[in-house]
Amino acid sequence: MAKRKLNRRQRWRIEKIQAEKRQRAQRRNAELETLVADDLGDEQIGTITAHFGQQVGVESADGDAMRCHFRATLEQLVVGDRVIWQPPKSEGLGVVVAIEPRQTVLKRPDMYGNLKPVAANVEQMLVVFAPLPTPSSALLDRYLVAAELSDIPATLVLNKADLIDEEVRPFIDELKALYQRLGYPVLEVSAHDSRGLAPLQDALVGKTSVFVGQSGVGKSSLVNAVLPEADLQVGDLSASSGLGQHTTVTARLFHLPTGGELIDSPGIREFGLWHISEDELLHGYRELSDLAGHCKFRNCSHRNEPGCALIMAAESGDISEERLANFYQIADTLDEDGRERYSS
Repeated sequence: MAKRKLNRRQRWRIEKIQAEKRQRAQRRNAELETLVADDLGDEQIGTITAHFGQQVGVESADGDAMRCHFRATLEQLVVGDRVIWQPPKSEGLGVVVAIEPRQTVLKRPDMYGNLKPVAANVEQMLVVFAPLPTPSSALLDRYLVAAELSDIPATLVLNKADLIDEEVRPFIDELKALYQRLGYPVLEVSAHDSRGLAPLQDALVGKTSVFVGQSGVGKSSLVNAVLPEADLQVGDLSASSGLGQHTTVTARLFHLPTGGELIDSPGIREFGLWHISEDELLHGYRELSDLAGHCKFRNCSHRNEPGCALIMAAESGDISEERLANFYQIADTLDEDGRERYSS
């Protein structure tokens, strides 16, 4: 994985933070060791439903919920993880002792280039966008690339349909058509007046789904619309920037009455992809990935070589020039701030 190049002071600070984390982990493990076997019940399977810093919410197979400590030696726990845990025999907290193998995991990089899991065992990614803040195909592509590389099927959800007027409708329809032609389902809904919610609810049945999208597009409003008892805090767009303000501060897993689970993740304004290689990025564009092996030259950079299958397809209208331009735009960011692109 390509990582950010750091100066000496930055490396010292990171090493200091990591040392402090190790010390806290050692103290926490020492505290957990005081919970002798007689204080804990038998091991059982559960699901992480929330994260509270040094504790997690765990739900048993019977539907009972409990806060638990977790062994500091475990891989970072995220909502959706299936774990092995032990409940207390009397009062107190349980303990998570192991993580079951993940079927899928959605990750995003932090500022140091380390990949951090966001949600586990996700079966469907719902990419939410809205007329405001103004949607961008380049931003949507970032989410879709992440979905493709994580092997998670994606559906686009256009929220705030009640805000679409005659002036903005042509732009919205063109954006929807761009992705529908590629086989991505697009749902047009409004959490405000409930239009289009039935197809969205149908799409959620029987699956573990996660809402992603920049802040302000109404992810929490949609969760409240399909699951009113969630009662999530909803924020308005910033008057100064026109961007969304973060209201979800931790991921939570909710059970849907029609079957299936819904994970609400913290809002992010941009889905960073600079940790991947350009070859991986290419495979995140499903229509470009199919063409990449048909260029005249095996080592084609897909920029200006004669016989490039991608360029010829864009010129002939077989693929979207806009999507190809987005690919170039994102590919250029893979080298920003001294980050190294690596080849596969």
